[in-house]
Amino acid sequence: MTRTRIEVLRAANKLGAEADMSEALKYSRLYYQNALLGGTHTAYLVYDGSRFVGAGAVSYYKVMPTYHNPSGSKAYIMNMYTHPDYRRKGIAFRTLELLVEDIKSKGITSVLLEATDMGRPLYEKFGFTKMNDEMELILEDAIRLV
Repeated sequence: MTRTRIEVLRAANKLGAEADMSEALKYSRLYYQNALLGGTHTAYLVYDGSRFVGAGAVSYYKVMPTYHNPSGSKAYIMNMYTHPDYRRKGIAFRTLELLVEDIKSKGITSVLLEATDMGRPLYEKFGFTKMNDEMELILEDAIRLV
């Protein structure tokens, strides 16, 4: 799983083989060890024979309860990827269906994801809508500004 995660990161970030992924590899391995044992992660890896052709995953987490999400349980879909040779064959859609089925089975009603330009049409077709209120602070950048 760690190896496929690195392949997905390289593709999503348009990184060549020369990019040092050792830190991402180390922390991905630790993440999987903890999350899979703790039941806070579900992953699907898609193969054509022995060839890795796609992936999708979901991380589960808790936030404070809100009016619209009284349980505070949330799901974050990530690591969605289909090898270019296998795109437009329904692999990503089926992987997304499996992930959402898993999310529903846990009673979670709030699902988030970060969409690339390429993935956005798939997610919109599935029913995801763009959010307007979220913001992000990259702490390294904020520290430099102070």
